[in-house]
Amino acid sequence: MQEVFCVLVSFLLFISLKIDFSLSALALTRQQLEGPGQLLYQSRHSLRDDVGSPWQVVLFKRVKDGETVEISLRLVGFPEGIEFLHPERLTITTAKGQILAAEDAFAQESPAANVGQYKMQDILTQLPVTEAIELSLPLDNPRALTIPTPVLLEWQSLLFSVNGGNPNH
Repeated sequence: MQEVFCVLVSFLLFISLKIDFSLSALALTRQQLEGPGQLLYQSRHSLRDDVGSPWQVVLFKRVKDGETVEISLRLVGFPEGIEFLHPERLTITTAKGQILAAEDAFAQESPAANVGQYKMQDILTQLPVTEAIELSLPLDNPRALTIPTPVLLEWQSLLFSVNGGNPNH
């Protein structure tokens, strides 16, 4: 089953790269040892919002002793002056109009005003891989950020390829 999924993801990624690709969206999944038995997997991308401002978009999965303990999406806006509203959910809209909401992981305290982080563990499996999604950023001056299909495919690959294909372990 995992082999079929990998072939499907590879095929969809190839098609997506031919159809809708931006070099700025190209990234590699990174793996980092955080401590004994604890690994961090990251997908990093630099994307631009609807007004052209750059964003660092990092989906990460933290695994401890073979169990997934966290899957979150961190958004860092540039330049300074962007301010996330806390606690506010991140609204995710699919091309078919489905609306999902990710909980604010920095509801109590954020490391900086231009940094937002959202809990994605229950949402990631609901995201499409054949069409882009739009993030409605909860800012003092709201903006939208489109996540293209190649990035979504990479997120799904990160979710399912680590820990034997089980997104929760």
